Amino acid sequence: MSNASSILVFSLSGFSATVNYRITFFSLTLLCYGLILVVNVSLILTIMLDQNLHEPMYIFLCNLCINGLYGTAAFYPKFALDLLSDVHVISYVGCILQVFVIYSYATIDFSILALMAYDRYVAICRPLVYHSVMSARRTAVLVSLSWLVPLCCEVVVITLTSRLKLCGTKIQKLYCENWSIVKLACSSTAANNVVGLIIISFYCGHVLFILYSYVRLVNSALKSQESRRKFTQTCVPHLLCLLNVTAALLFDTMYSRYGSASVPQNVKNFMAIQFLLMPPLLNPVIYGLILTKIQYRVTTFLSCTFNSY
Repeated sequence: MSNASSILVFSLSGFSATVNYRITFFSLTLLCYGLILVVNVSLILTIMLDQNLHEPMYIFLCNLCINGLYGTAAFYPKFALDLLSDVHVISYVGCILQVFVIYSYATIDFSILALMAYDRYVAICRPLVYHSVMSARRTAVLVSLSWLVPLCCEVVVITLTSRLKLCGTKIQKLYCENWSIVKLACSSTAANNVVGLIIISFYCGHVLFILYSYVRLVNSALKSQESRRKFTQTCVPHLLCLLNVTAALLFDTMYSRYGSASVPQNVKNFMAIQFLLMPPLLNPVIYGLILTKIQYRVTTFLSCTFNSY
């Protein structure tokens, strides 16, 4: 972190396009963040308070919602304050912390989705051994790894980024992201590029694993009506969540590295916040609408809450 003394703050130039609509964007931000908090907390409480939902699939879903709250907490409060401010800056330490949380949020999402795919594969393709394979102890280990491995990966990324000698302070986004900082470096970034490629390949492997699981699941689902029912009820929402997360992240990653400078700033901003807006908002909604157990428990919980008033 020796570079922290030379670069004290970064400026976020992405806010240049929001000046004339700051109140509108601020109101929409509060609405979106409020909805994210409500839908995720509702699902977390529903799963935690109902013993019947203490099964691997719902535990993974609960962790997916917790991760959504973790990731969005690094963006929305700061973003909302910046919309009302005339100066859009972030400290060096704050920027590094934001990079760590947002990047680890994205990779944890993929880890949990991979676990959910494995869980569905065992439940549908190997139902007789499901309870022995997905035991409480193994579920706890898998959940722990789905958090620890991404966090360790991001520690390595942040360590390499913090050692770079920077020759600029202007980040052309609404928030700090690693590639934007690396582009400001006037020292070698070879190690950053290699490690970044390894981590991207590692999580592309997660996607390939999920797709392989779905090929096996589809083959199994075609064999019986019961398998088709399980696939429709539990795998379709998972597939929608995977497409949601992957499309949003691919949007941001590809544009950050290869996007055209001629694209309007508003379009750049919208593309940059896709993965912080759509997955944490839509994932719990998708599961809440499609999974009958969740739908029933949430409806019961809300009706009891309103009746108490």
